[in-house]
Amino acid sequence: MRTRRRALPLRSALALLLGLLLTFLTCTARANDTPPPAPGVPPSSVPAIARTWPVGSHPLVLRGWEPPATVYGRGHRGVDLATPAGAEVRAVAPGRVSFAGRVAGRGVVAVELTGTDLRTTYEPVTATVKKGDEVEPGEVVGTVEITSSHCATTCVHWGLLRGEMYLNPLELLPPWLLSRGPSRLLPVLSF
Repeated sequence: MRTRRRALPLRSALALLLGLLLTFLTCTARANDTPPPAPGVPPSSVPAIARTWPVGSHPLVLRGWEPPATVYGRGHRGVDLATPAGAEVRAVAPGRVSFAGRVAGRGVVAVELTGTDLRTTYEPVTATVKKGDEVEPGEVVGTVEITSSHCATTCVHWGLLRGEMYLNPLELLPPWLLSRGPSRLLPVLSF
């Protein structure tokens, strides 16, 4: 009988450990959904410093980052996030506004991220900030404009640059922001 009493807590502990392992692997798999860089494009060293998404709590990514094979090659130099026109666009990390204006008829806001050599861009956006403003994560930098765009629905294009090199902005998001929902532990089953 003693052996049986010891076996139950051991089995429960093993079930709990298995549940934790599955939760970890699920979160890791979601965080690694980012496609690998294209051939000839070095992997980036982007720190996961974002504290929020630029729009919504977890917007639908309409089109992901598709790095070009060459500097001027075809690709998609950012991600398109579904959002309604007029939605607030927020800074994802602390920084300083380096540009707030119009480019080719579209509103653009660029933020140099504090302590890094990175800058994020958001378009089409009607800016509520001006060049030189310091922003905090989650601070509104503008609203999504109604414009004809390359998206089938209203979207905001979120970009990330290091110098003139485009990077995947989703890499700024830590795994807990990338997951679609809270982590859940599996119930402890008694055997």
